Amino acid sequence: MKSGSPILGACLFPVGFIMLYLMKFDLLTGVFTLVPLAWLDKRPGITPGQILRNWGLVFLGNFAGAMTTAFFVSFILTYGYNTDGGALAAKVASIGESRTLGYQEHGAAGWFTIFIRGMLCNWMVSMVGAMISTSAGAKMAAMWMPVMLFFFMGFEHSIVNMFLFPFSMIMGGDFTVYDYLVWNEIPTVLGNLVGGLFLVGLPLYLTHVKTSPERKLA
Repeated sequence: MKSGSPILGACLFPVGFIMLYLMKFDLLTGVFTLVPLAWLDKRPGITPGQILRNWGLVFLGNFAGAMTTAFFVSFILTYGYNTDGGALAAKVASIGESRTLGYQEHGAAGWFTIFIRGMLCNWMVSMVGAMISTSAGAKMAAMWMPVMLFFFMGFEHSIVNMFLFPFSMIMGGDFTVYDYLVWNEIPTVLGNLVGGLFLVGLPLYLTHVKTSPERKLA
């Protein structure tokens, strides 16, 4: 791959996120941030069980979509698995190995590195969700830079990884499903949860929604 391709990818990658937000589809990172706020605000019928159900269904839906995309991309890249995919396949395989086994080499410190990268990712991404504006153009302008930056800076996004690592394994990445789950997906999901809820959702709720009763001057 050419040296400029990561920069090009970082510039083009936000397009998918922008389309998802504009079409009002659910991402796990987004529901981590917003859904618990309905329970905190005591909305009728909202329970912790329903929150977990929502997260579980969104996780399964996102994972199914990401796996399907990984299959389609790997199929067309290899002409129906009749070629090895060339330099692109080799690069993707090496990325998968470095972002699983590379973390594993550092033990607990590596695991928490993924966790914190997941926190930073959803802090950046969720800050520019649908609450920014009602205008489609303003939403696109607001989302582009943070999403591009999280991709370029190597932060961990659970939905992106649902595509990247299965795709990497199909392309010959030398790591296992266990490596992927324990040394990337699980700490990334937990980091996305903490970053989205505690660094974005709760602060926004406490400062913009949950306001103090109006005080009357004597």
